[in-house]
Amino acid sequence: MTLPATPDASAALPAAADLWKPVLVRAAVALVFGALTVFWASPSQEGMGWAGGTYLLATGVVLLWSVKGTGLRAGSAPSKLLAAAGAVLAGTGAAVALIPSNLVFGVLAALGLGLAGAAELYLGITQRGRSVLARDWVASGAVALGTAGLLPFFIDLGPHALLGVAGGGAIISGVLWTLAGLSLRHDARADSAEAVN
Repeated sequence: MTLPATPDASAALPAAADLWKPVLVRAAVALVFGALTVFWASPSQEGMGWAGGTYLLATGVVLLWSVKGTGLRAGSAPSKLLAAAGAVLAGTGAAVALIPSNLVFGVLAALGLGLAGAAELYLGITQRGRSVLARDWVASGAVALGTAGLLPFFIDLGPHALLGVAGGGAIISGVLWTLAGLSLRHDARADSAEAVN
């Protein structure tokens, strides 16, 4: 996606040319986790904890990596909110991995995804016209909130069901972030070609 013709320059800086890198890494993390949940027939609680925890932790770390390149001003409330969302995901991911149980996964993964999703949804709405990722944050935030809302209802059904719900959300967001990353990469190449000419 590209920035609108008349962005509010006081609210944001241009996105970094290499923003596509963390976006595509985030997509890859989500798609690998989603594929794992599709093909893993009978996961144990420990396997569920490690797989889900690693997914949340890696997503949080990549989200933290992307904050500087998004164009949000350093130290501004939006950049702090995005960093907090990444930290929450990373923290809940570590907890889910270290305390493997259906209840912990269902509650903490839902909490982490819900808070991060709410932050992304808020940023997507408030940064529309200012950030290249605004539309993607809206969609990703909605998917995360939906996944978070469903997870607690599947606690009693065991690891396979919990991973299925989390993996379904991961696949949807992985496809979304793949498209966003490829668009950003294409735009970055077009901008560098224009600069050469």
